[in-house]
Amino acid sequence: MATVEALNAIARGLRMLNQGFSRTSCFMEPSNQRSSASISCTCNQTLCHGVIPPEIANLQFLEILDLNNNQLHGNIPRSFKNLSRLSYLFVHQNNLEGPIPPFLGEMKSLERIVLSDNWFNGSIPQALASLPSLQLLYLQNNLLSGGIPPELGNLTSLIQLDLSDNQLSGVLPQELGRLVNLERLLLINNKLNGELPESFAALTNMNDLSIIGNDISGKIPEYIANWKNLKFLGLIGNNFEGPFPDALSSLNLSELYVSDLIGNNEGRGFPFPNISGMAYLVWLTLRNCSVIGPIPDYIGQMKSLYYMDLSFNNLSGEMPNFFHTHKPQYMYLRGNKLNGSIPRWLAGSANLNASTAWQRRDYHCHTAKSLNDHLFINCGGEGVLTNGVYYQADTQPDGESTFFLSDDKSWGYSSMGIFLVTNHDQYIVEKSCGIYSDGAPLYKTARIAPISLKYYGFCMKNGKYRVRLHFAEIMYGENKDPSSKGNRFFDVAIQDQKVLENFNIREAAMGVNRSVTLDFVATVRNHRLEIHLYWTGKGSIHIPVEYYGPLISAISVSPVPRKSSTKPSPMSIAALVGSALLLLLLISILIVKLGCLGGKELNSKELKDLEFLPGGSFNFRQIKAATQNFNPVNKIGEGGFGSVYKGVLPNGTEIAVKQLSSKSKQGTREFVNEVGTIFALQHPNLVKLLGCCTEDNQLLLVYEYMENNSLAHALFGSEELRLKLNWPIRFKICLGIAKGLAFLHEESKLKVVHRDIKPTNVLLDKDLNAKISDFGLAKLYEAEKTHVITRIAGTTGYMAPEYAMRGYLTNKADVYSFGVVALEIVSGKNGTSYRPNDESVYLLDLAYVLQEKGDLLSLVDPVLGYDYSVKQAMLILDLAMLCTNPSPTLRPAMSEVVSILEGKSKIKAPSFHVPYSTDDFAMAKAVASFIPRIRSGSNSTGKTSNPVTYDVVSRDENEYGIYEDCSSEMLTS
Repeated sequence: MATVEALNAIARGLRMLNQGFSRTSCFMEPSNQRSSASISCTCNQTLCHGVIPPEIANLQFLEILDLNNNQLHGNIPRSFKNLSRLSYLFVHQNNLEGPIPPFLGEMKSLERIVLSDNWFNGSIPQALASLPSLQLLYLQNNLLSGGIPPELGNLTSLIQLDLSDNQLSGVLPQELGRLVNLERLLLINNKLNGELPESFAALTNMNDLSIIGNDISGKIPEYIANWKNLKFLGLIGNNFEGPFPDALSSLNLSELYVSDLIGNNEGRGFPFPNISGMAYLVWLTLRNCSVIGPIPDYIGQMKSLYYMDLSFNNLSGEMPNFFHTHKPQYMYLRGNKLNGSIPRWLAGSANLNASTAWQRRDYHCHTAKSLNDHLFINCGGEGVLTNGVYYQADTQPDGESTFFLSDDKSWGYSSMGIFLVTNHDQYIVEKSCGIYSDGAPLYKTARIAPISLKYYGFCMKNGKYRVRLHFAEIMYGENKDPSSKGNRFFDVAIQDQKVLENFNIREAAMGVNRSVTLDFVATVRNHRLEIHLYWTGKGSIHIPVEYYGPLISAISVSPVPRKSSTKPSPMSIAALVGSALLLLLLISILIVKLGCLGGKELNSKELKDLEFLPGGSFNFRQIKAATQNFNPVNKIGEGGFGSVYKGVLPNGTEIAVKQLSSKSKQGTREFVNEVGTIFALQHPNLVKLLGCCTEDNQLLLVYEYMENNSLAHALFGSEELRLKLNWPIRFKICLGIAKGLAFLHEESKLKVVHRDIKPTNVLLDKDLNAKISDFGLAKLYEAEKTHVITRIAGTTGYMAPEYAMRGYLTNKADVYSFGVVALEIVSGKNGTSYRPNDESVYLLDLAYVLQEKGDLLSLVDPVLGYDYSVKQAMLILDLAMLCTNPSPTLRPAMSEVVSILEGKSKIKAPSFHVPYSTDDFAMAKAVASFIPRIRSGSNSTGKTSNPVTYDVVSRDENEYGIYEDCSSEMLTS
């Protein structure tokens, strides 16, 4: 009877209408598979709502709980830990949230845990490693973060582990190699880095391994030859190095996915891997892997081959006339060097969707009148007039292996790929309402492609163009919509030069259904413009199902006007200066009248918030005594926010007291922000806040004392303050700053953008360990959101251009600042006032010039002489150039920087990028000639600058002109 009462209570809790239980609807029966009894209830299938009733814990004999595919919310009740016999816990696809409860580790009978497709957050509990009988653990499609606990290696009975579609970071633990019974390991779409552990060689029962969409690096290990049962190997969307391992020849896979191998064997490429033993191969992807040579004949003997993607390699020779008895349903060969005629079997196949290397070459531009100087396309939509500009229609529904040419032959597009799971054929997506944009008609539709989408501008006048790309993420929902957990990443190249890497529309636009435009300057030299959007394998594949890959809403291309040769007259200059002075005077009067220059009153309401913060409490009398009544002798620093004093507590503890003046630029809001932020953040590379004081109208912060002051004093201070920093110390300081920022951005529960990383905000303790300080400007940062800041705060010279000029704030702004500071640490020069021969030039501009000349090593501080590691110096300098890339999407994450500095992963080849001011660049080129060459044998030959420039500043719109070339020319691919 107790069981019946519990079931009725559960039915009421789950809002199961018209569902009642009695003794006749429940029965006990011995299980053939278990030693104990199972409880079965004969009830109709009902969709359950509400929270999970804690009364379930009263079913003391319960072994299987299946609540999959319902609308339950809330948490897993704590009372569940009393279900000592529960073996199967299934709550897949609900709306459960909060941390995964550690008490699950106390339920020793659990064999299968399925918590997938919910809203669980936080880290994976280590306590789960205490389940000796656990065979299956599915945690995919949640919001889990942090690293994979090494303790999971204790689950030696585990057969299946799926952690896909979360926000997990860090390296793969070596301890997972102890899971000798593991058959299925899925880690798709996370932020994991490092290399595949050597211990994985012991996973000889592995059947499925997929790490698609992470940042795993290193070589594909040879030990995969041990995995004799392996059928599925998914490696795309990572940073693996070539060549292919010989171990592939000993495997008999049915699915193999590899893409974007790093390195090309010094330009020679990699040979086609030996996969001749894979007689039952069904799916084959070897995309963008620098594969050379012909397609092997044995591929034609693979009778099970259904899908083959060998695109964007360097395959050569003729397409063989094989596949006599069997032809793949889908075959992609675009972007290779195949030649000859299209084989008859390929051209005439009705059910074969083949995209080959042969592209249209028959577009002639006979006269100057036939050349275009603009292009406007409404991608995926009808023709529309917006802001006085008509955007041409782009409504061709086909997307799979399609080449489309517009009616006027001025533009076209090519699309490649199928969506791998559902194989739907929708390549135009639409959102009829809810678009947040002035140009909403442009963003109601978009064209999407699974792998590659390339737009062409034909018969363009040669010259420089402003290319504007329009984006809006219209496929994902908001709030608790299941699709809101999805993320889309893709690369963009213009004229074969990558301008965006791992671009995330939602992040750039600060949300879904919001528009964002990005401007680039591109050079057309052969009357053809190419804009290539390309999926490298990162992001969500299943959220929503099968809508990954590049997406674009509109394209506009217009010439960059010629720079006017007419100089302004003296009269016009005088009038302009006079107007500016008058405007400045009026603004000053207005400021004074509004009282904006007066002192600030402390906001008691905001200060009251401090009462609820943890940490030490100091009264004003204690602090006065510790600092000897703020004796000027004890002053160790001063800035816009006030003064910093050294103090000594009665127990001998040294402290630093930050006293904010009433007229400080750091007001009450910043004070409360700093206190709350620092108390919540504890890390060895962050300055520790000991407490605060708000008595007697004072704003005082008490920090741990840092014996060696700031990095700015150590590098740029007066002779008596400057420290002799040897190379190991400099490298340690760079690594310490990187670790502190990685913690703020990715590892702490609060995601924080510091906004003001510079040498004065990096303090050094007695052992010269770097600690980040001054959180007065810090902003809490949500990983899936970007912020536009109306009140720009930071320090000129260290602020990222997108933040300084547009208020566009992500954690990549801190990455940029780190890059500038890293240059300063290596060079020993202040980034904003490097003055060789009395010429002032930004250190970053100088670095651009030296990078172009292949002589970055000349920046190394001469004080070091030859007593430094050339390898480490080049590593930091290359990292600094990556971190200061004008495009925020091309900057690495700080966790990636840490991994590179620690030698756990390798740096991507830094690309040359033009600085922001052409005048500064010219100055830097002149200054570079005065710098002695340190690295012997460095190449002084200048490289051709990138024909695509990310437009990060307000340049003179008349800087460039269109140069017409009216000669008849046949366009080639």
